[in-house]
Amino acid sequence: MKKFYKGVIIGFSVVICFGCQSELLDGGKMDSKTGNENEMEVIETVKTPIYVDPKIDLTSEKRGSIIIQFRTKPARIAVLEAKAKGQALALEKAMKDVEESHMRFQKEIQILLEKVPYSITGTYKTVYNGVTMELPAYKIKRLLESSEISTIHSNKDIQIDPPILPFEQM
Repeated sequence: MKKFYKGVIIGFSVVICFGCQSELLDGGKMDSKTGNENEMEVIETVKTPIYVDPKIDLTSEKRGSIIIQFRTKPARIAVLEAKAKGQALALEKAMKDVEESHMRFQKEIQILLEKVPYSITGTYKTVYNGVTMELPAYKIKRLLESSEISTIHSNKDIQIDPPILPFEQM
């Protein structure tokens, strides 16, 4: 059951992240009433913007769990996107790109998080390309220098109620 919920959470995160990325490409949408960007904090880096979940308190000294999505798409998604653009991409090449993105990230965080207590608690390569990790929240800002990261989200458990089946409604 735990695997089911973990899968649901990862799937939900992927849907949210793809929506966030499309808004980032549009530069975010402005609220006509307030003139503010809609609940989106985009932190600019020298390379490209990284979306950071605004619910993360970047000043907290507490150790927190985050989900990091890489810029490199999962292999099957990359192949499908290439095909949709009329380009050829072999699954083996796309899988190699995913592996290389994880290796580059490992090298980057060794430099960016030098002397920072952190742990990578999960790696994801199939439906979602990224990692989950724990570190002090105020150190997340150091990750903004990474060339591999696309988005950073708070890693929270979400409880969903199972659907009510027709025979249970009586």
